[in-house]
Amino acid sequence: MTRRLWDALAEVQDPEMPVNLVDLGVIYGIAEHDGVVEVDLTFTAMGCPASEFILEDVRERLLRESGVREVRVNVVWDPPWTVARMTEAGRDALESWGLAV
Repeated sequence: MTRRLWDALAEVQDPEMPVNLVDLGVIYGIAEHDGVVEVDLTFTAMGCPASEFILEDVRERLLRESGVREVRVNVVWDPPWTVARMTEAGRDALESWGLAV
């Protein structure tokens, strides 16, 4: 089941960058138990102005998945996010927008 949850979050775009949260590398983990999904995620920077939008988008998207009745999002800062966490697709997306990574 977790693969489909990862795939669902790959549909959630960062509101400030042209890349999804999975390729951006901000999703650290997903676990599901009895319809309750726990997501560990971070932000690219403390005080991220889009943090509330991202949290709401994550909850909303996962609640559309069959069998998901509750979503708990844990914001974690360890390990800190770096561009090394991005996938190749994420790097390519940012480079296509002229952003160096």
